[in-house]
Amino acid sequence: MLIDTHAHIDDEKFAEDRAEVIQRAIDSGVTRMINVGSDIKSSARSVKLAADYNEIYAAVGIHPQEAKTMMKSHDDLLASWAQLPKVVAIGEIGLDYYYENSEREIQKKVFIRQLDLARQMHLPVSIHDRDAHGDTMAILKKEGKGIIGVIHCFSGSWEMAHDLLRKGWFIGVDGPVTFKNAAKLPEIVQQVPLDRLLVETDSPYLAPVPKRGKRNEPAYVRHVAEKIAALRNIEFEVFAKATTENARHLFGIQ
Repeated sequence: MLIDTHAHIDDEKFAEDRAEVIQRAIDSGVTRMINVGSDIKSSARSVKLAADYNEIYAAVGIHPQEAKTMMKSHDDLLASWAQLPKVVAIGEIGLDYYYENSEREIQKKVFIRQLDLARQMHLPVSIHDRDAHGDTMAILKKEGKGIIGVIHCFSGSWEMAHDLLRKGWFIGVDGPVTFKNAAKLPEIVQQVPLDRLLVETDSPYLAPVPKRGKRNEPAYVRHVAEKIAALRNIEFEVFAKATTENARHLFGIQ
């Protein structure tokens, strides 16, 4: 059993075969998936998917690339969704200094607003952090009190991971851990305590080896899990059970 804790199954790349993609995941042992919103429209789709499929849970939020689109009325809309039983996180929120489709100051303000929403709704967060490690950690230190969550598709240093772990946070690992140019990520996932790791696909993006270059889908989270289990020199079943329990603990998934 595995849980893909970060996917975008609502993406238009799945328009033609979404039901088949979900069934392939289930058939491969991925018993639960968290579909993560990136703007208001995708968050609405995420909520609908969770209502339509027993195996899917939802996260709702505004991605940093879409931060400039967030209006005041969206706070109330996100809050109303956050009260639904199958909405298990606020996300995908955070900072992205690689594309900067929204100005950095706007990203920061929207990030803080959604952290406050998560605190009020007593929900964990799924954080996007690309080329913004310093500001992400600074905001979490100042504005993240009383909140826990996961740094999705972790790309920081061991020092950053260690700081997050001390605060009770989780580390999300995706397809890049299987890449030849994975840099320090394989070393980091060997050091993170087993009870703080989550596996993700970020479908339809970042397909792991041996599917690299193809459309990613939740069934492929198994390749991520197998790679990490091998790096840690533990049986796949042991690793799968641990990360499933981690996801259940953080997100309250049944």
